Amino acid sequence: MEVPILKQGDYLIASIQSALTDADLSKLREAVVERVGRFRSRGVIVDVTALDVMDSFAVRTLRDISHMARLRGAETVIVGIQPEVAFAMVQLGLTLKGVATALDLEEGLAFLDRLKGGRIDVERQAQRRRDHGR
Repeated sequence: MEVPILKQGDYLIASIQSALTDADLSKLREAVVERVGRFRSRGVIVDVTALDVMDSFAVRTLRDISHMARLRGAETVIVGIQPEVAFAMVQLGLTLKGVATALDLEEGLAFLDRLKGGRIDVERQAQRRRDHGR
């Protein structure tokens, strides 16, 4: 089953609607990384609200998506991890170390907006330093 990936401004939103096979997860990883470059996206949200279980391959693939997107210039946030999924992940030692998470899509968007705001401030400061150096 193909996961829809929507473009929302500077962000991509991938909403996983049902359990995916390992092949589907691999296709999602490739599609997200490719679209980050094509659309010059600054952020990716992967919504897993509909999932009631995540195995080690799914967790590893989400971690890979985040790290690959970051290498391409986009931050990733995983949203919607259900309480029972979080519990099972902890019990099984499955972590999303180095990957941002948020409660839901709204919080995920707010997180990316805060990052984007901080990045804009850093870029403005760098531009001011260049302007004053002339």
